[in-house]
Amino acid sequence: MFNLFRSSKTRAMSRATIERLYGAIVAQSRRPDFYTDFGVPDTLEGRFEMVVLHTVLVCHRLKGGDTPERSMSQDIFDAFAADMDAAMREIGIGDLTVPKKMKKIGEAFYGRAAAYDAALAEPDNAALIQAVSRNILSAGEAEPSPEAAALAAYVRAAAAKLHATPFEVLARGVLELPDPAVRENET
Repeated sequence: MFNLFRSSKTRAMSRATIERLYGAIVAQSRRPDFYTDFGVPDTLEGRFEMVVLHTVLVCHRLKGGDTPERSMSQDIFDAFAADMDAAMREIGIGDLTVPKKMKKIGEAFYGRAAAYDAALAEPDNAALIQAVSRNILSAGEAEPSPEAAALAAYVRAAAAKLHATPFEVLARGVLELPDPAVRENET
């Protein structure tokens, strides 16, 4: 109800900020390095997983903050959900089927968020390697690959860079993530 009393200029700036941040999430997720050097399948599912990963990382940074940060986290998740809904409709999924698929997407998002959050809380990359191997590289219980280790190192570096990013920078719609072509310590 109180949103009715906010100026349209304030709402437009907020919407524009979220659109810039979500646009940066999608752009980072589409970086060719992930598909050529990290073993991410260049498929609809692989691209979905990369968007989920980067959305989770940004939300991970914001959700433990104060009210504006938590609100931004929710807005970014809402942008993700709206994008997934629009994408399904664009590829021809019927109106009656979209809500069921959106429920599955929401469950997938929250499941991956829990897995990545828990793995990032660990001091080493073993759990993170398993999480990216299972969720992104579809390796299941197979021995983790060098690509999984490299991707886990990237995820850890991205989480650290986001953690070091002041909220004021994010509030301007600026999202700085590591260049996946520059390999950090992968152990």
